[in-house]
Amino acid sequence: MSAAPGGRLLRPIAITMGDPAGIGPEIVAKAFAQAPDLVAGCFVVGDVACMRRGAAAVAGTRPPLATARIQAPEEAFDVPPRCIPVLQVGDAGAAPPAIGVASAQGGRMAADAVLWATRAALRGEVAAIVTAPLHKEALAAAGLPYPGHTELLQAEAAAHAGVPVSQMPVRMMLANDELRTVLVSIHVALREALDAVTLPQVLETVRITDRSLTALLGRRPRIAVAGLNPHAGEGGLFGREEIETIAPAIETARAEGMAASGPYAPDTVFMRARRGEFDAVVAMYHDQGLIPVKYLGVEKGVNVTLGLPLVRTSPDHGTAFDIAGTGRADASSLLAAVNMARELSS
Repeated sequence: MSAAPGGRLLRPIAITMGDPAGIGPEIVAKAFAQAPDLVAGCFVVGDVACMRRGAAAVAGTRPPLATARIQAPEEAFDVPPRCIPVLQVGDAGAAPPAIGVASAQGGRMAADAVLWATRAALRGEVAAIVTAPLHKEALAAAGLPYPGHTELLQAEAAAHAGVPVSQMPVRMMLANDELRTVLVSIHVALREALDAVTLPQVLETVRITDRSLTALLGRRPRIAVAGLNPHAGEGGLFGREEIETIAPAIETARAEGMAASGPYAPDTVFMRARRGEFDAVVAMYHDQGLIPVKYLGVEKGVNVTLGLPLVRTSPDHGTAFDIAGTGRADASSLLAAVNMARELSS
């Protein structure tokens, strides 16, 4: 990330608080307590009262970190040590929603924070956004027409660019130190995900992966494309999607200069990537790609939205309503997301 003389970042990073009934405020507070150097120049978009509650939950026997209400992103650089800068979004006088319960109030507060941060990023006011977890049922209760962050971000970016959502293709990448996987489809039913395995969709996923990872790695990435069926269809015995859809998409990508190969058997390709044979795996649907990454440890995983005109990362876990308020939540994945956001926006 670019820096001013003396090493200070030119633009701050916005961290959204997530659903206030979940562990979002707690892991954000832990991040500021545990890694002050990493989060220097970051600020929280959300609600001051919810962040104070989260900071108190993780303080233990020590005094909780103070919160400082800021009015603009650049003020994040001026808060004193052991202080969480919070840009208030929404009604500052509203009582926080109940811990551990999905509600329209929690969904609305979380969505408002993401909308503010996304629009600030699209205006160039922040270098990147890091989003703490949302709860999909709470979003729906609040009347939001999006199943998650990715679709909301896509819609905002398309509106900002003045184009239909179909002209702002995005993909989800889950990454850790051992494995990167990019998904052809995201939050849809499995039956719909199978229908999404089309030549244009697979090819667009490979293109977005190539473009995004070239910027990150400084070279063309080696992209493995997983098959859809067991044993990648076994020559058509278990399905013809590999022959009729996936392989032609790979051939087109290779003709365009991309280092794509496959389709590979889904039950072994992730192991091969983990050994260093590939830089990323394109998976055909949500669980095919996310189970291998999450098995390696959600505390290490980072969710990155590829294809947007902004940098967005997120921890690789949910709102964890069952432990919210206990102070036991692990901030490791959020810290990894902040670190990834810095790398991607440099």
